[in-house]
Amino acid sequence: MHTTSIEEIANAVLYEGYLLYPYRASAVKNQRRFNFGVLTPQSYSEAQRGTEPWSMQTECLLLAGSKTILEVKVRFLHLRRREVRGFYPPLPEWDQGAAWGASNVQMLEVDGQTFHSCEEAVEREVVERRAVIESTGYASRHTFSFPLTREYEPIPDSKGQIAGVIVRSQRPIEGAIELSITECEVDSTNDDARHLRRVTVKVLNQTSFAAAGRRREEALPQSLISAHTILAANGGEFISALDPPEEYRATVAACQNVGTWPVLAGDKGARDAMLSSPIILYDYPEIAAESAGELFDGTEIDEILTLRIMTLTDQEKEEMRQGDERARRILERTETMTPEDLMKLHGVLRRPRALEK
Repeated sequence: MHTTSIEEIANAVLYEGYLLYPYRASAVKNQRRFNFGVLTPQSYSEAQRGTEPWSMQTECLLLAGSKTILEVKVRFLHLRRREVRGFYPPLPEWDQGAAWGASNVQMLEVDGQTFHSCEEAVEREVVERRAVIESTGYASRHTFSFPLTREYEPIPDSKGQIAGVIVRSQRPIEGAIELSITECEVDSTNDDARHLRRVTVKVLNQTSFAAAGRRREEALPQSLISAHTILAANGGEFISALDPPEEYRATVAACQNVGTWPVLAGDKGARDAMLSSPIILYDYPEIAAESAGELFDGTEIDEILTLRIMTLTDQEKEEMRQGDERARRILERTETMTPEDLMKLHGVLRRPRALEK
């Protein structure tokens, strides 16, 4: 299994739509994001009559024996609120207790630097390892939780006084992964069919949430954002859900995938890993070799996004630099690109083939 290529694709899925051009918190399009793979708390989903999902299901086929070991990895983003608070007048020294008396502001300027309130995110990963596939079937339920957190970052001015503070806080999340593996009944002369298993992975958001009258924006901090699943089999082979062998087509068609879709991942031809994503991909997806780094808008429009970043005003770039850490990295990468780097993004011809006469 080529873990590097799988992780690159998985991270592209994880951060798709995370922060959009012009990569500033004040931009209107960045006020409402996260439309892929969002699992809201169950109570909120039910209050919305299912229009907002609280669970997703991956179902795929695996050729396996009694010693095959399956690893299931669920990844998602956990929103973190970044609030900027100002002290008027500044504090002579840092006092965490005084943070509650500070004024919440959308923007704070300190000695030419601008600090903005915005939403950030923390990567979360839950792994169920060494699920041994027994001939009689296997089932498990793995619960996970991430607690309420709060962190303080004082903002000093040029005189050493504390002009403000950045407060980062996260709401708790609770969920579960339900894994079941059953033997399929397949009429086939292929000996491997005796070892064909159906793997079902359900991801559930069971966070306690008072949903009555609440808006989606209030549910997002306790939602699983860009949730996706990576399955790896040691001693087993997955069956493509897009192009299965003829003898498995009917069984593949009977698999039920809800809110996500599994594809083979890793080196082309390998069958020991699946990436199940809320964004429909093809088998063995790849990140374009010309892409210099993540832009959160997919990797097919790197050139135009890079050129547009270059045209931002100094004020816009400063907001981008002082905002999200990942936005700052995008700006730094763009500003250091050479003409040769830009040319790599332009006019690439892929998979040429002769026209049929």
